[in-house]
Amino acid sequence: MENKNRDKSQRRTSGDADVSDNSQPLLEYLCHPARRNTTITALTTVFVIICTILVWLISYSIILTALAVLILFGSLTGFYFPTRYLFYDDHFIVKTAVQSLRKEWKQYRSFYPDKNGVLLSPFGRPTRLENFRGIYIKFSCNRDRVLDLVRSKIKFEKDK
Repeated sequence: MENKNRDKSQRRTSGDADVSDNSQPLLEYLCHPARRNTTITALTTVFVIICTILVWLISYSIILTALAVLILFGSLTGFYFPTRYLFYDDHFIVKTAVQSLRKEWKQYRSFYPDKNGVLLSPFGRPTRLENFRGIYIKFSCNRDRVLDLVRSKIKFEKDK
């Protein structure tokens, strides 16, 4: 039991940031879009199957068909697998099926909410780079709580 706890506390993300935290999170939730809307999940799964069949019928290649499945399914991992969000006083952690990210609140200078989530941006004004340098936090029936927390942590700063 002690080894399991030690292993969990020593997990690292890319960049060697420690993703474990012994303090209590201000907010913690799980976002699983595939479970939220079963109709969209069924349609998406049918689409992946149809695309896979089409690749097979066009190429008759097991390798290309397997590659198509990997690409299609891999691009939808954020939809099919749950994401856990943990928000702390000075940082937040995003745990997905393939990685864990620990980001400091002080890195972000602005945010842009929409109906499904909020984009945290390191820039003080809108720019095309924020989709690559920012991070998107999905809501899970908790839009107001997440936005209140983000507003309290990110003080909007304009670039000079």
